[in-house]
Amino acid sequence: MKISGHIIDILGKQIYPGTVTVENGRIQSITPADKVPDQYILPGFVDAHIHIESSMLAPSEFARIAVVHGTVSTVSDPHEIANVLGVKGVRFMVDNGKQTPFKFNFGAPSCVPATTFETAGAVVSAEDIDELLSDPDIRYLAEMMNYPGVLYNDETVHKKLAIAKKHGKPIDGHAPGLRGEQAKTYIAAGITTDHECFTYEEALDKLNMGMKVIIREGSAAKNFEVLIGLLPAHFERMMFCSDDKHPDDLIVGHINQVVVRALAKGVDLYKVLQAACINPVEHYGLDVGTLRSGDPADFIVVDNLTTFKVRQTYIDGKLVAEQGKSFIEPVAIEVLNNFKATAKNVGEFSFPVPPAPPSLLKEVHPPAAHKLLKEVHPPAAHEVQSPVRMRVIEALDGELITKSIEAFAKIVDGQVVSDTEQDVLKMTVVNRYEDVPPAVAFIKGFGLQEGAIASCVGHDSHNIIAVGVDDESLCRAVNLIIENRGGISAVGQAGERVLPLPIAGIMSDKDAHTVGEAYATIDTFAKKSGCTLGAPFMTLSFMALLVIPSLKLSDLGLFDGGKFEFVEVFRSDEVS
Repeated sequence: MKISGHIIDILGKQIYPGTVTVENGRIQSITPADKVPDQYILPGFVDAHIHIESSMLAPSEFARIAVVHGTVSTVSDPHEIANVLGVKGVRFMVDNGKQTPFKFNFGAPSCVPATTFETAGAVVSAEDIDELLSDPDIRYLAEMMNYPGVLYNDETVHKKLAIAKKHGKPIDGHAPGLRGEQAKTYIAAGITTDHECFTYEEALDKLNMGMKVIIREGSAAKNFEVLIGLLPAHFERMMFCSDDKHPDDLIVGHINQVVVRALAKGVDLYKVLQAACINPVEHYGLDVGTLRSGDPADFIVVDNLTTFKVRQTYIDGKLVAEQGKSFIEPVAIEVLNNFKATAKNVGEFSFPVPPAPPSLLKEVHPPAAHKLLKEVHPPAAHEVQSPVRMRVIEALDGELITKSIEAFAKIVDGQVVSDTEQDVLKMTVVNRYEDVPPAVAFIKGFGLQEGAIASCVGHDSHNIIAVGVDDESLCRAVNLIIENRGGISAVGQAGERVLPLPIAGIMSDKDAHTVGEAYATIDTFAKKSGCTLGAPFMTLSFMALLVIPSLKLSDLGLFDGGKFEFVEVFRSDEVS
């Protein structure tokens, strides 16, 4: 097979007319030519860090869409399904991915469960990590989210790091906001990358300490604008990733979109393409071609160097996509589950006003000067006259981090309820593995004016997480998830919507376009209910991710990610 066009030699920093000759799936030669078609040939794109599960698609379905956008390979952390099903889930991802020509490169999930402050469906032990990394299909130790464990010498954490070093496989990082001496200690433990930098200064620090920084632009977390200014000077140690990509977004584009945006900002073509095509292959030692003689024939043909519209995608010399059409055939998808939650009652989401803190006691029943506050009996809920302060999670559009803010509780009939005027809504996390009472707190930033939204795509343990304006709506949204054995749901005045996700409660067994359309429909439904977020369900899925500061909610309670400890929802004057 021969293909001609303008050859983009990324490392040689040149473009020349030439012909690529392919034999037995590899590039036999690349030779100059006098006259070639008006098209460009370059290596395929590589997503340097992604959780395939967050596309809500099985790997085989993800591949069918990704190749249309010129992606030939991913560096994939399967820790979402591992938190539900353990090593069995990892094996499912590898086996399903192998049924396509796409080049998935899965890692061994390092933090399952992510913390001890939540309930997951499985545990991946150090012994499991050793077994996984012994397999050539498992290319690296996936993101080490437990950075406190690294810093403070947690025995299990350091055992996993040592196992990765024994196998000679790279170690991915995950340390948002970590800087200074703590960042040095983290990097010195052998951790080589970070995709969680959310400020320019943090990323520059880590680059200067020898770490490689991955610029993330996903459906919810978007760090491109903040970090792209670092690429011109540090292109040799930077990569691109999506991390989490919802199905409707994946249908529109992938790494190709990031490339186009970087070029539009005036970043040098060769530097952008080195980050998109070359650096992940070299860092992880991937069996992915970079358009050199002897390489696997993994390359793409594009119309031009402005829009990068993909004409053709080749993997191992096989044409897998052309002009927006994928040639990867659908495969049978096994349905795996781990779902024990039972239907919830409205009353389970009630949140009675707490015993009054000292400031309220003073105002309701001032004690004699010589009496201790603890001797004063708390007033009944209806007697509370002063405002009740509470900690509130503030969700930020386009960010995984949250803020910890305060708000005054809205109290109706002795219950703390959602306050749509303040946009302080009730939030719950329901344990999907055990039938226990749900955790309840409050969140700002969703903007819902009616109904509720819910999902059991809730990083990292994938319990059911929901936000709503009233208990009845929360209850119905949660029960829709339970009835469908996993999924995302929304309820409102216009009715109910649900997207079932029967594979471990986090992925669909349907084709990508069906899932993408269903997701777009439920996303629109949530926004018509008042949600102001760009990606409501993606943002919701991260509100239980305890390893990302500042304030999150797990099935066990409200959690301060800065102090790494549980905190009370309601505050008193004695709480700083």
